[in-house]
Amino acid sequence: MIRDIELPSAYRLGYAEARKHNESLAENYIKHTIIGDPELDPILAELSSIPHAQLHRFIEGGIEQNETKLKSAPKELRDFFYGLETAPEWVDKESFIPGIRVFHANVDLMLIAFVTGVLIEGFATLIAKSFNTTKRTETTTRRLKQNNRQMLEIFYPGGLDRTEDGWKLSTRVRFVHARIRNLLAKSEFWDYDSWGTPVSAANLGFAISIFSKRMVEFSIKVGAKYTEEEKRSVISVWRYAGYLMGIPESILFKTIEEAEEIFVIGRMCEPPPDHDSVEMSNILIRSIPNVVGIEDPVEQQELVKLAYRLSRAFIGNKLADSLEFPKSSTLLTLFVFQLKEKLKRSRLGEQHTRSVNFSSLLEISAYEEVGLSYRMPSHVHAKNSIDW
Repeated sequence: MIRDIELPSAYRLGYAEARKHNESLAENYIKHTIIGDPELDPILAELSSIPHAQLHRFIEGGIEQNETKLKSAPKELRDFFYGLETAPEWVDKESFIPGIRVFHANVDLMLIAFVTGVLIEGFATLIAKSFNTTKRTETTTRRLKQNNRQMLEIFYPGGLDRTEDGWKLSTRVRFVHARIRNLLAKSEFWDYDSWGTPVSAANLGFAISIFSKRMVEFSIKVGAKYTEEEKRSVISVWRYAGYLMGIPESILFKTIEEAEEIFVIGRMCEPPPDHDSVEMSNILIRSIPNVVGIEDPVEQQELVKLAYRLSRAFIGNKLADSLEFPKSSTLLTLFVFQLKEKLKRSRLGEQHTRSVNFSSLLEISAYEEVGLSYRMPSHVHAKNSIDW
């Protein structure tokens, strides 16, 4: 039983209900609400006085395996990177192949599920407070493109190999989260007694279960098809990506069944969405036209309406209402959307559809001419950070 002194007050009611469902899982989830990244957080806290440009150089050197840039880094940071060189024994990259294959066959449907379902459910938790407190809503379009880029890279053949961008982007996310925790720890904006640790291991363990299992479920609703092997393969890709993002294995699912259990218990433990979740979720939906490059106001409005309807159909009326989404009927939304997708694929042919979908995802992902950026936020508020 978690003692009250260890239980963030925002989780008190949810934890009491979750214990009735599964006491051990509920206790484990709550324990992780006061944990961030046990390995990296202390290192970045120790190095917080290092000038930003120098820290960025060290991080770039470590992720890019550039010994020239890394050799002058503090020993604890060098040791951290050296410890990342070997994947855990449980990683089976052969098991990624079916998931990669099905991703590229259904990339448009998985992206729709990701943006209008997965991310919305993720922001319905206290993780939204971390994002909104740091004012990252002001760069939502860029962040969404970065999310698209990471997903594209981890599902690229070999993308999670040590030298490839899926590995590098996932590890970069780990540093960004740790940096945000470090900045919030020194600010006046975070209430630890109420909310626990910002971007907590619990929030991230819950999020990765949504990214994996719920993305499969949502994409099926709009027409994607998976074999059982492909479902488990998608889960295994996300599991390794979650490990690289610094999610402790004590809250990181091992199987598709565990992903479901963490999702169920996390949803019960998390407090109802508040104004931060409402703001983050609505900004995300309204940013979609900008991400895909639609400039015509009428087309923008129609796309936003469709996104709201799809999201409501995915997450259900109760959650959609709590996020203050526009009221709408979802009776035929998924059926009509699925029918249109079938007609499109029939008209274009499966192979051409894959090519078009992949090209479209490239266009709405954050690719920069200078390559990957390893700049970290330098201020608790995103707009006040040195360009990152």
